[in-house]
Amino acid sequence: MSGQGSAGNVISALCSLFIPGLGQLLQGRWIRAIIMFLAAAGLWIILLGWIVHLWSIVDAAIFKAPPARR
Repeated sequence: MSGQGSAGNVISALCSLFIPGLGQLLQGRWIRAIIMFLAAAGLWIILLGWIVHLWSIVDAAIFKAPPARR
């Protein structure tokens, strides 16, 4: 069972450190990944992209996947 602090979340957080939204993409959250990437790209124009960048890292690190169906 993967949860907060699992190896997958740590890897996802590290990926989001380099490219905002990449960690969410690895976790299979496509819409959230696109939102994070576009928001960071848009806000970097006015030098506030670091806010979304940090949010992306934290979001990937604390993500808890829903339980698998049987």
